[in-house]
Amino acid sequence: MKTYNRTSLTKELETNSNWDVIVIGGGATGLGVALDSVTRGFKTLLLEMEDFAKGTSSRSTKLVHGGVRYLAQGNVDLVKEALYERGLLLKNAAHLAKDQSFIIPNYSWWDGVFYTVGLKVYDFLAGKLSLGKSLHIGKNETIKRISTVKPSKLKGGVVYHDGQFDDSRLAVNVAQTCIEQGATVLNHFKVENITKDGAGTVDGITAKDNETGKTYTLKAKAVVNATGIFTDDILKMDNPNAKNMVRPSQGVHLVLDKSFLPGKDAIMIPKTDDGRVLFLVPWHDKVVVGTTDTLLNEHSLEPTALEEEIEFILNTANNYLTKTVTREDVLSIFAGLRPLAAPKDGSEKTKEISRSHKIIVSDSGLVTITGGKWTTFRRMAQDTVDKLMEINLLPQKPCKTAHLPIHGSTQTTDWSDHLYIYGTDQKEIHQLIKENTELGTKLHPNLPYVEAEVVWAVRYELARTVEDILARRVRALFLDADAAIEMAPKVAEILMTELGYDEAWKKDQIQKFTKIAKHYSLRYAS
Repeated sequence: MKTYNRTSLTKELETNSNWDVIVIGGGATGLGVALDSVTRGFKTLLLEMEDFAKGTSSRSTKLVHGGVRYLAQGNVDLVKEALYERGLLLKNAAHLAKDQSFIIPNYSWWDGVFYTVGLKVYDFLAGKLSLGKSLHIGKNETIKRISTVKPSKLKGGVVYHDGQFDDSRLAVNVAQTCIEQGATVLNHFKVENITKDGAGTVDGITAKDNETGKTYTLKAKAVVNATGIFTDDILKMDNPNAKNMVRPSQGVHLVLDKSFLPGKDAIMIPKTDDGRVLFLVPWHDKVVVGTTDTLLNEHSLEPTALEEEIEFILNTANNYLTKTVTREDVLSIFAGLRPLAAPKDGSEKTKEISRSHKIIVSDSGLVTITGGKWTTFRRMAQDTVDKLMEINLLPQKPCKTAHLPIHGSTQTTDWSDHLYIYGTDQKEIHQLIKENTELGTKLHPNLPYVEAEVVWAVRYELARTVEDILARRVRALFLDADAAIEMAPKVAEILMTELGYDEAWKKDQIQKFTKIAKHYSLRYAS
């Protein structure tokens, strides 16, 4: 097994100063580009300034979906592409992505007809990669399947299928796959500038290792900007007068106890008070409720939910549930920023800003990929590398990722064992516990995670901080923020031992994590 050792990965920067492709950004898009590039045989380097999926890519609604509402907008091509990619992802990352049934509760006779017909089209567009037929069910069956749904005036429901996954776990597994294929992938490594040759063409980058403070100058045939909401920051390194390409739109999610949605079905509310879609989705024995769509004027690494977003989600959920949701019931709250293409006409309607991806080539040859979503990350990467060939930065080579299994991929049978997310690595974690039974100790009584997972995350999943582990390797911060805060000292202790740091480092890590984690708990909200 590869050791994914940071020191040896960093050494590759000293022995290789010339690369075919350097990818800036380690979210869904950047990781996808690195994987596509390396599997075509290109010498590939990816640098991420924080941790993989630290931003938007760990804060999704956890759906691998075609986008039912894009169908309503008549964007058939986008839906068709996403449904095809959904099918591939469920095969290529079978340990993380699975079929999820959704029910749309109908409170008018016409809704039942309208959504049944619309979802038949959705099924048709999925073709051979369909996850199951949509169908109309009666009132009694709807109540039987969603025991907490409001029965008054309920006419029935429409059942359809989409995919569900764990976003940051997929990011980590894609990073591992890149390394296995021969790429160099590093987190906590900040690109500080873009370099150019005498003709003004981009020929590389300068970057700093956040751990050692050492700076590297690295050359490449192609540099790809895949930084999501930070796209404009990189574009301005290339050209200080560059116009803003991205407008951040905030999406907020609340996480509740499973008792609010005890069955296996998710709920899809197709029309909320402001005309958006709201989901209630079972996820890791909890329920994720979201999302909102609020245009912002600035981006940040830790966006905070606005009071009106919290109220909107609580009120909308309470319109449909018999069990009242209050602020005290919220175990965690997380906000993510979508990197939407900035509207040219000053429009404020995020529903009308394109969700499809765009590839931009600047005059200097910097290639930028923006937009898109997790579901289509593989296709976005394919299009990006194809573009690098089209503009003669790379020689022609075919894409290899359509049927490439992601690290860990295996058909999971037991979704009740929380270790299922490790796929084929599950047996290795059991082996760690067998060698040292103490590693089987739970990190917190309210969550299933054990000490062995922390050791595994450091040794094989490039985790470097308490936050890397509690936010994105195990999902404690997203499932129960207060429990995550209580787990931090133990995690810091294990990390300190594994990485060879001292007590001062441990203390600093606990403080840093606690400060961030408080944003995820309504207990600390002002």
